Amino acid sequence: MTTLSHAARFAARTARLRASTIREMLKVTQRPDVISFAGGLPAPELFPTDAIADATREVMERYGPAALQYSVTEGIPAMREWVAERLTRRFGKLFEAEHVTIVSGSQQGLDLIGKVFLDRGDHVVMTNPSYLGAIQAFDAYEPRYLTVDTDDEGLEPTALEAVLAQAQPFPKFLYVVPNFQNPTGRTLSRARREQIVAICERYELPIVEDDPYGELRFEGSDLPAMATLATRGIVIYCGTGSKIMAPGLRVAWLSISDDEVREKVVLAKQGADLHTGTFAQFVFHEYAAGDAFEAHVRRIALAYAARRDAMLQALAETMPPDVRYSHPDGGMFLWVQIPGADTTELLQICAERKVAFVPGVSFYPHRDVHDGLRLNFSNASEEKIRLGIERLAESIRSLSRTSLT
Repeated sequence: MTTLSHAARFAARTARLRASTIREMLKVTQRPDVISFAGGLPAPELFPTDAIADATREVMERYGPAALQYSVTEGIPAMREWVAERLTRRFGKLFEAEHVTIVSGSQQGLDLIGKVFLDRGDHVVMTNPSYLGAIQAFDAYEPRYLTVDTDDEGLEPTALEAVLAQAQPFPKFLYVVPNFQNPTGRTLSRARREQIVAICERYELPIVEDDPYGELRFEGSDLPAMATLATRGIVIYCGTGSKIMAPGLRVAWLSISDDEVREKVVLAKQGADLHTGTFAQFVFHEYAAGDAFEAHVRRIALAYAARRDAMLQALAETMPPDVRYSHPDGGMFLWVQIPGADTTELLQICAERKVAFVPGVSFYPHRDVHDGLRLNFSNASEEKIRLGIERLAESIRSLSRTSLT
């Protein structure tokens, strides 16, 4: 009798599955003496716990067993209508409730998109760097990545067109985070949104528009969703309640106007989990549909703006002159580049000084750039931000001294 190893039993695609750098790092940074800028965590002290408790009681009193029963795959009607109405108000263009599918966190939305579109060896177009969670979701379907350079205005349209003109095979979709991008904090300018949508429509390339941070704007005016700029192309808009209410509810959404694509996503979701938790959807909607929700979102944005300002000021006061960093207009992250450094090596030095971040190499699909790092400012107090950035600056100087010896 032949005894097979576990590896022989696994599907070949599992060889591409990598542990989430962020999730693994969170295990290390849970110690209370570590100042962590690593996780993409909202501030737990800003969760509306009392209001969610009230919403939970109201749901049980009003709906009872219906809130605990199986539901339709697309989501409960009230939740789909709320999403469509909110997107319509935000962007000034009609979103239809029938186009909305409620998913179990934005990560499931990305996984479903990968499942529907990707075969082994297919191309996905992404910014360089890009969101680590998207790379991890798509990796399971064994694609290859075509990367497009970015600058302070986000993805460069001319670089995108050059990539598309030479791509063999032609890509399945473009993935982009237009607002306060994770990891860089950059926002895609309006002019570039228009250019990119036009290019993708000309090439008939679908766009996956991931917008988890769009409501967390500190400065400037809201920009149109790429989904509202499209006239004939496919744009899948991804949104989530994790950053504006609570990530533990796992309530997020896809808005897909193309009937065929939406049907395939719904079928894929049926095979994954049947539907997003009914109870979580009822509770989310009960609170989000109330008058207090807008004030809650504004409160989050104001708090994060103050923390961003504290981080930017600390960086300006402590960093060596060759260190560059972004100035995000919203969101939860900023990006630091240290020319000539390997930030994975820097993290080891930082661990001794009890400060943590995510090395930038994790955000590059080809894992070939090593001088960047991502800092999260939403999950630490202003006092801890200042102290943590001081520790980071000391670590950078220590790394520089080590490199010179």
